[in-house]
Parts: sequence; structure tokens; C-alpha cells
Amino acid sequence: MTPTEKRQRFRAILNGPRCVSPATVFDALSARVAESVGYEVGILSGSVCAATMLAAPDLALHSLTEFSDQLRRITRASNLSVFVDADNGYGNALNVMRTVEELEHAGVSGVAIEDVIMPARFGSESATELVSVDEMAGKLRAAVAARRDPALLVVARSASLKSEKTASAVARAKAYAATGVDALFIVGMKKLEDLDAIRAEVRLPIIMGTMPGVKREELSARGVRFCLQGHPAVAASVKALRDTYAHLYAGGAPEDLKSKIATPEEMSRLLGEDNYRKWRANYLH
Repeated sequence: MTPTEKRQRFRAILNGPRCVSPATVFDALSARVAESVGYEVGILSGSVCAATMLAAPDLALHSLTEFSDQLRRITRASNLSVFVDADNGYGNALNVMRTVEELEHAGVSGVAIEDVIMPARFGSESATELVSVDEMAGKLRAAVAARRDPALLVVARSASLKSEKTASAVARAKAYAATGVDALFIVGMKKLEDLDAIRAEVRLPIIMGTMPGVKREELSARGVRFCLQGHPAVAASVKALRDTYAHLYAGGAPEDLKSKIATPEEMSRLLGEDNYRKWRANYLH
């Protein structure tokens, strides 16, 4: 699929009737695995990028270049429509324009820009200190203006419910929606009442995390189209690596791991060995 085709599919899902969950991916191989089980949409967040590339916490430590380079590897290796959390856009409104340009060039399908000040300022008391509504609106207008492919989705991400009251979150949602973005990404949602208040004022598709005790159908009926499930795939990968390393380090035999690891046939499919075999026959002889 071309980048535009992937974006059109992502846009169709976001504007469709159902609430779905994307797969957390962090490199080319994880993207291939997600696609092999049926996922159409993947997500790479700033926290996952920091964890898998730097073994660091989510403190805005990686650069735009590191982020976009990894995304190029992911989009090249799979047909997933990849949605990315680009944190605060790596700076002010002009930096946001550069971020959108780079990530679009990397082949992503959707870009979320957040209203949290990152990295945290010296002396700040809150981990979710927000930029002003006017500054964020300017960053979002810049993001929309920077995209070259109209199929690319620009998403406004807000952490307002983590540090402000519902009324302020609704005001921010309305202001962000007026900039021309394609969807709202609301983090920190704890009550359906907050979702209803935002939905009453803004008709854009909503992206959010899961809410304990709330069924997917209830979220779907309220305009939620992507429901994030955290990033358990990363933690699962860490446990699988630790268990495997510990087994081998303790003197365990590799064959004892057979039931816990991918088969040679599965690895061959994921690595595209059939294609490379054909290419070698066609072009090296």
C-alpha cells in the first residue's frame, strides 16, 4: 500500500461507526507481527519510543530524527496505518511544522500533537503543566498547514483532564476543534460524564484510553473511534526476553524453549525470506 492509501484507510476507520484498538509497535518486526494477526492500525507513542530505543522513561529524551527514522523502518516493513504520538511537536509552532513534515515523509498515517509542556520546566510542580489555549491552537493550525498529503490526519491531544476541571477541558476541546484538526485525543478520562460534556460541544472523532467497567459499545456510541489499551506488548516482550536469557544463562538447552518461541517457519514468513529467495534467483544469477 502507498502512504496515501494507508492514510485513507486510517481516516475511514476514524470516521466509521466502530471503536477499535491499534497495536503497539516499536520496530519493523513488531509491526510485521501485528499485521500478521490482523491489525490494520499500529501506534508508536513517545513513551514506547523512549523505552525501546533508549531504555529511558517518558521524559521527552529522544529526538525528532530518532523518532522519524524508527518510523521509516516500521512503515517500510508493513502495511499498517501507523498513528504516532509526537508529544508536544518537539517545540513551538514552527517546530511542529517541521515535525509534521518529517513524520509525513516517514510514511505515518496520523500525527497527534499534545498540549503538555515537554520537557518539564525547571521548578514546575506538575508533570502535566499545559501550554495556553492560544499557544496550542497556534501549534495545531501550524500542523494542519504543514501537511502536504490531505489524507494525513492531524490530531489534537489534550491532557487537560489531568490538571484542569471539566469546563476547562471542554473549552480546550472546542478551541482545538476550531483549528481544523481531524480528531481529539483525550487522555486522563475517568468518567463518562466528562466524555459526554466534551462530546456535546465537539463532534470530532475521539481517541482515548480504556475506562474500567465501560464497554466498548458505550464508547463507540459516544464517538470514540480508537480506544488505546496501554502498551502491554512492550512489557510482554521484556518478560519473554528475560525468561529466555535467564533460561540460557542458567545452562538451559535452546530446544527446551521450543514451545515458547516462534517456529522457524513463522520467522521465515515474518522476515520475507521467500521474496528474498526469488530476488536472489532473479537478480544475483
